[in-house]
Amino acid sequence: MADGDLETWARNAGSLLSQRGLRLATAESCTGGLIVAVLTAIPGSSDWLECGFVTYSVEAKQQMLGVRPETLEHHGAVSERTAREMALGALTHSTADVAVSVTGIAGLGGGEILHPVGTVWFGWALRTADDLIFESAVHTFRGTRVEVRENAVRTALAGIRSILNKYI
Repeated sequence: MADGDLETWARNAGSLLSQRGLRLATAESCTGGLIVAVLTAIPGSSDWLECGFVTYSVEAKQQMLGVRPETLEHHGAVSERTAREMALGALTHSTADVAVSVTGIAGLGGGEILHPVGTVWFGWALRTADDLIFESAVHTFRGTRVEVRENAVRTALAGIRSILNKYI
């Protein structure tokens, strides 16, 4: 992910949301609320930011976002399926039009062969008048825990920009 000031990434995403009259919800795991923290640092973010769910544990993912136990059991917390259910859950449990989800392994420990440290799944969901659109991506970031989390925030915000430019 390209370097850059997190505030600039947040301002760009917020500007697009504001221009289109849309509101955002976040569903965060490994970023621990960093996406919402970066977004709420922008003056006027209350115009386009609905809410943020920080669901670090599997129990929180189930209770707050409706991630199915079968998904977690068969696919794991770090998976496309979980990212999808987190993003869709954020839309379901809010009045937002757009949601972003992040679930992964920021480090230092916890990685494995299939999901090494730095593996992060992203989901973006967009509710339109006619449809529900979902996109996902996986990245494996290198670096410290802080660097993995910051790169995850950049990727999440870039994905918001991408889905809005494609469909709205």
